Amino acid sequence: MQSKGSNARLSGMASRSRIPSLLLFMFSTFSTIYVAGRLWQDSENRVYLIKELDRITGKGQSAISVDDTLKIIACREQHKKLSALEMELTAARQDGFASKSSTETNEVNSKKRPLVVIGILTRFGRKNNRDAIRKAWMGTGAALKKMEKNKGIVARFVIGRSANPGDSSDRSIDIENRQNNDFFILDNLVEADEELPKKAKIFFAYAADKWDAEFYAKVNDDVYVNIG
Repeated sequence: MQSKGSNARLSGMASRSRIPSLLLFMFSTFSTIYVAGRLWQDSENRVYLIKELDRITGKGQSAISVDDTLKIIACREQHKKLSALEMELTAARQDGFASKSSTETNEVNSKKRPLVVIGILTRFGRKNNRDAIRKAWMGTGAALKKMEKNKGIVARFVIGRSANPGDSSDRSIDIENRQNNDFFILDNLVEADEELPKKAKIFFAYAADKWDAEFYAKVNDDVYVNIG
């Protein structure tokens, strides 16, 4: 035989167990309604797009699918962005930006950095030594240019001026240089043995200013250089 207190507790437990079930049922119902509404909205949008396509094409059946239409719309947006970028590029070219950049690029590509610049210290009356160097490894004319272009080796004879400007020594060097175009003629230096340190210093300063080479070297006109 159960008491009234026991019956009350059982009734309360049954009521509490029905509340979560009721809440779960209500949540499921609302979720179903929400999903159905979204599907209905999407279907309406698709129907609208299909009708618009039918109206534009004048056919009873759409020429392309809705997904393809959305892709076309996205492509058109990208095309608009590209057109805007092209307009900006055209404006930049008119302002001189593009031409300056291309000019700098062409200058960098056209100037190959030399590997080494060699100064051959020579003196008056040593033409035979210079001719021997030209035949042995330095070359003349096209061969000299080829060595510079292919191997990155720039070689020049370095000489000063006579103590008597314009005399036969100066004239002979000028003639030889016109024939071979392979001299550094130091107009502000008098050619003399005691000026050799200054001669080398001027050569290095001139070479570094004229060429952005990796190395700079000097040799005498009785030295054979193996350039490989």
